[in-house]
Amino acid sequence: MENKAYVPGSTDSRIEELRKRFGDDLVILGHHYQSDEVVRHVDIVGDSLELARRIPDIEARNIVFCGVYFMAESACLLARPGQRVFLPDHEADCAMARMARAEDVERALERLTASGRRVVPLAYVNSSLAVKAVVGRFGGAVCTSSNAKVMLEWAFKQGDAVLFLPDRNLGRNTARTLGIPAKEQCLLDLSRDNLDSDEARSARLLLWPGCCPIHESLMKPDMVDAFHSHFPGCRVLVHPECSPEVVERCDGAGSTAYLIKEAEKAAAEGKESALCIGTEFHLVRRLMEKYADRINIIPLAQATCADMEKVTAERLLATLEGLDEGKGEVFVDEALKAPARESLVRMLEVCR
Repeated sequence: MENKAYVPGSTDSRIEELRKRFGDDLVILGHHYQSDEVVRHVDIVGDSLELARRIPDIEARNIVFCGVYFMAESACLLARPGQRVFLPDHEADCAMARMARAEDVERALERLTASGRRVVPLAYVNSSLAVKAVVGRFGGAVCTSSNAKVMLEWAFKQGDAVLFLPDRNLGRNTARTLGIPAKEQCLLDLSRDNLDSDEARSARLLLWPGCCPIHESLMKPDMVDAFHSHFPGCRVLVHPECSPEVVERCDGAGSTAYLIKEAEKAAAEGKESALCIGTEFHLVRRLMEKYADRINIIPLAQATCADMEKVTAERLLATLEGLDEGKGEVFVDEALKAPARESLVRMLEVCR
């Protein structure tokens, strides 16, 4: 955490007082997409994979997760007995996760496997606990943007086909890195019900029709072309939740961790005058400020996640003030816990 002198009586000062009071009984986790006002109080900041890996080693009784709801659910699955997980705002959801309902995923898998074909579900971590439970029951696993390639390779080895959900873009972009041709892929269309079509029956990769509105709708191919035109020779790097049309025009695509490392490397080497990064703007802005004296980092679009922004310093403070009373605690359905945890543990074991 950045060492700052906070104004006495301010929200920041009060948060720090409470952090000191709880001491080793409290750990605050935060996703890279959180705002600066929240990140400055976080003990561990990371992407979904890094934070998932860290949770089993946390000994603190109270884990406050600054992120969105599915992340807090995952923390509950990986936490130790007796630990409590809190989310400052339970309305902080994920638009992509809402695009895959557990009952729809289960019905789709039942139909896709009715003929005896082994279809292995691979769920992006941006999915609900209920969806992760369905995936676990069908022998599948979770993945993140950091390990999607490794996990997709794993899933193909487990059966005849893979159902990748809910992000069609991450699925397609990952398939491209593995050399899986478009003719072996099928985008499911739940509105016209193509689950029993010849295309779906023969496809190796079945794609759920979900996406991240931030990365898909606010980052367009012409933006990449415009940057290359204005800054000849400079690279554009994006998150693989962007559409394949955007990724194909870029110089690189990868997880949040990848984008951070590439910015750090470019700044250290000093060979590039500018670097364009296409992902959530809170992260890009921090990179811009961190390396301002070494490289000009430019956002592809100033796109922020409204759900991530629901967690504010004021709501973090309210959670800490109500910690003893359990304010903001996250609970998961015990009936779903075992299969959902299994899908997460499979990922961690494969990527160990």
